[in-house]
Amino acid sequence: MSDAQRSALARLWKVYGIRVDGKGLLDLPTLFGSAGQPSELPVVLEIGFGMGDASAAMAAADPATGLLAVDVHTPGHGNLLRRIESDGLANVRLAEGDAVVLLRDQLAPASLAGLRIYFPDPWPKARHQKRRLVQPEFVALAASRLRPGATVHLATDWEPYAEQMLEVLSASAELENLHPDGAGWAPRPDWRPVTKFERQGIAKGHVVHDLLFRRR
Repeated sequence: MSDAQRSALARLWKVYGIRVDGKGLLDLPTLFGSAGQPSELPVVLEIGFGMGDASAAMAAADPATGLLAVDVHTPGHGNLLRRIESDGLANVRLAEGDAVVLLRDQLAPASLAGLRIYFPDPWPKARHQKRRLVQPEFVALAASRLRPGATVHLATDWEPYAEQMLEVLSASAELENLHPDGAGWAPRPDWRPVTKFERQGIAKGHVVHDLLFRRR
């Protein structure tokens, strides 16, 4: 970690961060509240935010939405906390730990206004593909935590994983593809910043696929 990231963690984690421990449901209005007042912001969960620069940009562009960003990468937490402070972001909270535990044990059914997963580990080797996050069991769990009308937005530059994502999401009775025509891919939304992993993939000649689904 850089000195700035380490300093941000030491000073700001207790204000903006939580540890995923599976012990009881989170009270999202209280978590996103300030000065003792609960928040009325709809909350979107972002799984795997990396260094958090894209997360900070999206939060700054949409202050009317709360962003709960979960990852296990400590320097990323420090960097996103630094951005929260420098950019004056009041609508971001961080979670450190397993996103599946967070969804299963600490988020209530129909509590989320959206889910974002950008460039998750593709686990390209065949023997490792069972470790991919986007599997039928995960999608069923995630859908149960989304309120009707909530948006699921995924992006990847790994073609086989993109095809698996599309297949798994399309098979869910709780989700509908917002771009069903053609191959089912969504155009890249202007509000999704280009991430570091996306730039790396494009430099390697990879095609980036976005998927946009909605909770029925």
